[in-house]
Amino acid sequence: MSFIASRNALRAQLRPQFARTFASTPSAYAQSLKERLTELIPKEIENVKAVRAAHGNKSFGEVTVDQAYGGMRGIKGLIWEGSVLDADEGIRFRGLTIPEVQQKLPTAPGGSEPLPEALFWLLVTGEVPTEEQVKGLSQEWAARAELPKFVEELIDRCPNTLHPMTQFSIAVNALNHDSAFAKAYSNGVHKREYWKITFDDSMDLIAKLPNIAGRIFRNVFGDGKLPPIDANKDYSANLATLLGFGDNADFVDLMRLYITIHSDHEGGNVSAHTGHLVGSALSDPFLAFAASLNGLAGPLHGLANQEVLRWVQKMRAAVGEEPSDEKVAEYVWSTLKSGQVVPGYGHAVLRKTDPRYTAQREFALKHLPNDPGFKLVGQIYKIVPNILLEAGKAKNPWPNVDAHSGVLLTYYGLHQQDFYTVLFGVSRAFGVVSQLIWDRALGMPLERPKSYSTEAIKKMFEGK
Repeated sequence: MSFIASRNALRAQLRPQFARTFASTPSAYAQSLKERLTELIPKEIENVKAVRAAHGNKSFGEVTVDQAYGGMRGIKGLIWEGSVLDADEGIRFRGLTIPEVQQKLPTAPGGSEPLPEALFWLLVTGEVPTEEQVKGLSQEWAARAELPKFVEELIDRCPNTLHPMTQFSIAVNALNHDSAFAKAYSNGVHKREYWKITFDDSMDLIAKLPNIAGRIFRNVFGDGKLPPIDANKDYSANLATLLGFGDNADFVDLMRLYITIHSDHEGGNVSAHTGHLVGSALSDPFLAFAASLNGLAGPLHGLANQEVLRWVQKMRAAVGEEPSDEKVAEYVWSTLKSGQVVPGYGHAVLRKTDPRYTAQREFALKHLPNDPGFKLVGQIYKIVPNILLEAGKAKNPWPNVDAHSGVLLTYYGLHQQDFYTVLFGVSRAFGVVSQLIWDRALGMPLERPKSYSTEAIKKMFEGK
């Protein structure tokens, strides 16, 4: 049976189950995300036209030579609809802060954290979905979750010594084989239709990520045996089950929070920008997101969370259980004096405690207040900012999202640190592909900024 035929058969099988599950909702079927987008896109095209007509010739501000050499920090040059990062306030997803997202988005029965399905709907539409719409999205992702056989075999043939992120990138690249966008483009599809097939690929991509991540995890760290996707469970519950933690309701809720807060952080970070850049060449969502994953695998981006945990564990071994503030401070100073940074502190944009850190801290206070690892992380939070300010090491001495996630995963038994960035990657897909859909809907062009050599800069300002 072909993939499409098997998917349609699964959908037919699932509909009666979900009709029973959703019987308490006002209608049997909610408006789909694609149907809602079809209504929103014409209005947004006109909105963008109006913005460009009114403000197209206005300047965002000057660009300095230091910014060109300094990683383009602070240069305003990208459109990213899903989220905006404020230096003092933190991230807003379509205008909502993280506490507002936690308050307004639907949760699973018995859960307290927002469902990632709801967050994806918000990122794509700018609207808070109903519970019925979220359940429909869960159903669709379950129906699309099966991997092509050759992708399963490709993952299975990877040596256990190959880093999980490398395996992740290989598998996502391989999904390009069945890309609806790539096939339609080669057949001459009209550009007005680009967003629809980009949407289909994006839905397939997100749906298949738990199976990819779970297969990698079980192959590298387990027995290679993988349970099936459960059509009656939400996305995070299925991911947790594939990893072997599905029976722990608190871990499942942590996955819901984790995916939500790691999903998007405006467009200038490495993984988001890379996906946008590669997608601007009309590469399909699988190729674009695989490129995002390769950026996320770097130690200055997604790999940072495991570096934080390793540093905390080394500190714990050195200072012992329940250390004094003085001992913790001594260890922090020794890290700085050895020419290293304190991992998990500071951010390229933020100038306050990362709200994503705060959300994780609140989760820990609720579920693991007496855990020694969490207590040490809290102690570090109290001590490190003042030391960094005293040392003059950071404009922002406050913790970012990476400063907390590792200790939570470890508490629940997920000790395999090399896998942590894979979870980050699953999450980041939500932000990357939601913007990619809008890039195609709005007809965004190939990204091509201007570059200069050092000699050209010297000549440009010679005598000035």
